[in-house]
Amino acid sequence: KEFLVEISGTTVTITCPLTEGSITWKSTGMTPVSNERKYVIENHDSSPANVSCSSGGKTYHLYLNARVCANCEELDALAVTGIIAADLLITFGVLILVYYFSKDRKGRASPSAGSRPRGQKVQRPPPVPNPDYEPIRKGQREVYAGLESRGF
Repeated sequence: KEFLVEISGTTVTITCPLTEGSITWKSTGMTPVSNERKYVIENHDSSPANVSCSSGGKTYHLYLNARVCANCEELDALAVTGIIAADLLITFGVLILVYYFSKDRKGRASPSAGSRPRGQKVQRPPPVPNPDYEPIRKGQREVYAGLESRGF
């Protein structure tokens, strides 16, 4: 048999597993209020407590470590599931919108100040030759007269 513990706000209700006879409650730090099957702790301060109930030679012990708060809201499983499902739907909706709006802009050139037009490529003039490797021109052979051809 087990205790039944119910928490609502700062009120903790403990139900003893014993059903017959006069039930005596004992608790650390608190004085029992009634000799009924249910023991109600009003304005519980979340401190751990040892609670026991006895009747006719049988005793049951409970270590109570219940966290309570005055302004807590209780949510059932259906509400939590609904919140998560709505969040996922909104997230996927935003993702789809971003995808479709960005898909249309892939082929377009963005008109920014520093960009060049993407027209046909203009023919560039050939690069300026390096003066160290200039071809020998007619009339300038004296510059290269000191160089003799090597036989390979």
